[in-house]
Amino acid sequence: MDRSTSVTRRNQHPNENDGISSDQGHLHSTNNVEEEEFESIEKIFESQEVPPWKSQLTFRAFFVSFILGVLFTFIVMKLNLTTGIIPSLNVSAGLLGFFFVKTWTKFLDKSGLLKQPFTRQENTVIQTCVVATSGIAFSGADSGGFGSYLFGMSEVVAKQSTEANDAQNVKNPALGWMIGFLFVVSFLGLFSVVPLRKIMVIDFKLIYPSGTATAHLINSFHTPQGAKLARKQVRTLGKFFSFSFLWGFFQWFFTAGDGCGFVNFPTFGLKAYENRFYFDFSATYVGVGMICPYLINISLLVGAILSWGIMWPLIEDRKGHWYPADLNAGSLHGIQGYRVFIAIAMILGDGLYNFVKVLGYTMYGLYHQISDKNSGSVIPVANHSSPVSSSLSYDDERRTELFLRDQIPTWFAVAGYVTIAIVSAATLPHIFHQLKWYYVVVIYIFAPVLAFCNAYGCGLTDWSLASTYGKLAIFTIGAWAGASHGGVLAGLAACGVMMNIVSTASDLMQDFKTGYMTLASPRSMFVSQIIGTAMGCVISPCVFWLFYKAFHDLGIPGSQYPAPYALVYRNMSILGVEGFSALPKNCLTLCYVFFIAAVVINAIRDAVGKERAKFIPLPMAMAIPFYLGGYFAIDMCVGSLILFIWTKINKAEANAFGPAVASGLICGDGIWTLPSSILALAGVNPPICMQFLSRKAAQG
Repeated sequence: MDRSTSVTRRNQHPNENDGISSDQGHLHSTNNVEEEEFESIEKIFESQEVPPWKSQLTFRAFFVSFILGVLFTFIVMKLNLTTGIIPSLNVSAGLLGFFFVKTWTKFLDKSGLLKQPFTRQENTVIQTCVVATSGIAFSGADSGGFGSYLFGMSEVVAKQSTEANDAQNVKNPALGWMIGFLFVVSFLGLFSVVPLRKIMVIDFKLIYPSGTATAHLINSFHTPQGAKLARKQVRTLGKFFSFSFLWGFFQWFFTAGDGCGFVNFPTFGLKAYENRFYFDFSATYVGVGMICPYLINISLLVGAILSWGIMWPLIEDRKGHWYPADLNAGSLHGIQGYRVFIAIAMILGDGLYNFVKVLGYTMYGLYHQISDKNSGSVIPVANHSSPVSSSLSYDDERRTELFLRDQIPTWFAVAGYVTIAIVSAATLPHIFHQLKWYYVVVIYIFAPVLAFCNAYGCGLTDWSLASTYGKLAIFTIGAWAGASHGGVLAGLAACGVMMNIVSTASDLMQDFKTGYMTLASPRSMFVSQIIGTAMGCVISPCVFWLFYKAFHDLGIPGSQYPAPYALVYRNMSILGVEGFSALPKNCLTLCYVFFIAAVVINAIRDAVGKERAKFIPLPMAMAIPFYLGGYFAIDMCVGSLILFIWTKINKAEANAFGPAVASGLICGDGIWTLPSSILALAGVNPPICMQFLSRKAAQG
């Protein structure tokens, strides 16, 4: 929901990516990606000269990318530290990038100062740079790194567990080491798959649905009809951006203490509120709900009802039998342990199933590519046959010619990979002394193969399995290091290294596909990725640092920013190092049940076909509210309901402007985080506390 729009870095399918990244969550924007093109796109642009690759890299493009990168980093970071559900912001990035530069060039044109017109190639550079920049916030790659493995190292999260909370397994956030860590691990994946770009895009003809959808979007913007629609969409986005920002400002006045404000309004009564069922008036989650597929939102609601409506009340009735009655609510040896570890079991079950599935697709596709070189398709993921092959062949011929014109030398990619690997292996042990240099070397030996598998599988299915490879690193490196040598911290650090490599590899290949379809040079795509990644390595830690310093309850369960995946990832690492000793009574049995259930549900979904699968919940989405509660699921279902009604009234208008409305709601509320953080740092407190207490709490 993903490098999840899944801007997220790319965005779309609720694959196993924690933090359901729309980049993996790219469902909504890729629905029509596989439809046939009945008109030649390149004939529309035939009269326009394609600028040289250096001319595609303009100052204005990177200036706009920087501004949008900061905006989207705040949005992604906020979502990362609240629910971990990141919708695709690709549409917003492409739309706003087009609008800003188009306005810029129009002003210069009227002034007689315009030297270079705005092209779709430059628009592609902006899109690539923005998602590369904000994608770092989504992990230092994919999967919410700041909200998962990075913050999971902190003392705040370590204190929530009685195991492995000693000094050698704790590393608190600091601006210096976070920036250094991201710089030494975020570029390696970019070099690992560069030599394979022709094989993946031209020879294998992989689809890369997110990259293809982005290309269609950019191509459409630069037609007269598309530009007219884009202006209307930007106006709509601006209106809802303003509303969302002002609504966030209004709500701030009522949040003078803990548990205050509209976000704690007991919409369905105090009993439901105590079990985290309420509508919290969040414009962000309503917007996310409008972007995410209906099935995601319903799955979240089903998971919330199953856990907070049925399971947790029943388990709490066994307090004193299954776990000690005198434990505090946050202890992992009490009710919190069931919430966290059962959610982990579902995440691992879903991840394992999708890993095997996508790996199977990859092996099957490679087998057919090798055995039948004349075949134009890989596997029956999309229909490449077309009744208008002549027009398609013109497009492909034009695109292939330009894609192969600006080569990136293989020696450059190999030398870059080896150099960065040596620097990284020498540097990382100084940042994390528990992560020995030979652990890093082993990761980098296997990383190119895993990066290829991830990039290939993503090209077939749009699913990036970065977090699965990250979990593999958690368990293997953590167990190798051992409990007595800081294995928990070593596992979390290794997770970050692995996820950065494999996710940036698939992201770059998505960008190559987008560039292929917009005639943007592979060199400009690569340089844009490098610059965007470098900007993200500075911007994302700074934004996280602002959250960390401004909100002192960051990472605390039940707070405004609970960072749920930080505790989840830390406990995965503890399980990998110390086994199941941390689990309360009967928790392991329940974990087995839900692990198997996640695998079975996924298998049933694949067995019954796409039409019937629309009515079967997704285990990955169901797992998220097990720990957090149902409040955000209710908000997202409200967003789905708004879009559903709008579609029934005027489907064409809803399809055209729904993403703009949703993006405006998300962006406005997200950017309000900046002034609210500054107010918190300055010690300016809201004047009013609006709070609702149960009779029991009031009497207490």
